[in-house]
Amino acid sequence: MFESRPLAQILRPSTLGDVIGQTHLVGNDGILTKMLASQFVPSMIFWGPPGCGKTTLAELVSTLTKSVFISKSAVTTNLADVRQAIDLALKRLTETQTRTVLFIDEIHRFNKAQQDALLPHVEKGTIIFIGATTENPSFEVISPLLSRCRVLVLHALSEDELKEILMRGLRFVKKTLTKNAEVALLAFSNGDARQLLTILEIASKLNNKKELGEKDIEEAAQKKMLQYDDGGDEHYNTISAFIKSMRASDVDAALYYLARMVASGEDPIFIARRMVVFASEDIGMAQPTALVVANSVFQACQQIGLPECQENLAHGVVYLTLAKKDRHAYDAYMNALSDVQVLGNLPIPMSIRNAPTKLMKELGYGKGYERYTKESLLPEKIKGKKYY
Repeated sequence: MFESRPLAQILRPSTLGDVIGQTHLVGNDGILTKMLASQFVPSMIFWGPPGCGKTTLAELVSTLTKSVFISKSAVTTNLADVRQAIDLALKRLTETQTRTVLFIDEIHRFNKAQQDALLPHVEKGTIIFIGATTENPSFEVISPLLSRCRVLVLHALSEDELKEILMRGLRFVKKTLTKNAEVALLAFSNGDARQLLTILEIASKLNNKKELGEKDIEEAAQKKMLQYDDGGDEHYNTISAFIKSMRASDVDAALYYLARMVASGEDPIFIARRMVVFASEDIGMAQPTALVVANSVFQACQQIGLPECQENLAHGVVYLTLAKKDRHAYDAYMNALSDVQVLGNLPIPMSIRNAPTKLMKELGYGKGYERYTKESLLPEKIKGKKYY
């Protein structure tokens, strides 16, 4: 019989005991295990990277609570779809006392109105709402909905956990892998169990041979796609790690995160712009030429572009990372800015005001000005204050 379902769907666990990984949630003492044992299951948001088991756990919650499972994708679902699903859930609950799990994948893609529509029904318990997201729910889910849900964090699968899933997949497709093929497949999957099984499935269908080699896996994968959503969590996490590595003078880490951004398709101009900021913010007066170098890298990225400009980026990153660090200029400016914001526009001393007209001179503008005075030229209220 022809099997139309993808391998990842076929091998989806049907019990908590079949789940690989996420032991902090589904182990003997896991919070989800305890919830299901007591049949008390609140609305939840599953936050974790792709292919870590969010959909699987949502389906298991539905199965183990004897609820109807309704799955929607935020990408293709509109407000009318949500309301229809909720109306059916209410009817089902009223007529047969059957609960409904409404699972919305990529909940972070729902706009405020769509998320607002869920609120009263989550509040009343009309549905058990489960949202799945790869993005930080603190930023992507509205506060009222977030406060009504339990956020459960899922972790990326370890290499050993991926190997266990791979073994299940190999038994099903009746194939074996060479050692190099296994290494390649684990690398291509990038911690994503779904991607691992998809590549394995494609490779097994493209080849009649019993043992799959590295080239078979590479052909199936075509190109490794690093997890990197421009504007998403991974984007901000990686640039943060990059900046902090340069700040700590860790050349190897800085180069690694640079390579990771470039390989993932990050705009080199964005990276170079952050380097220019870093040169003044973190290096400052300790090595003033850092700004010259960073700006030159920025110009090179504008004029040359990829792939060649990655060499300029690497050159600049090593220079900035190894440079001495001094944040005094940045800190001094931020302190001055704070006074401006708190105290407003304090009167500028008369002696250093501009006096382009006769009237202004008569009013005392510029009176007593000395070019090389040692006196503080700050406004009277903060006279003598030291920022730097």
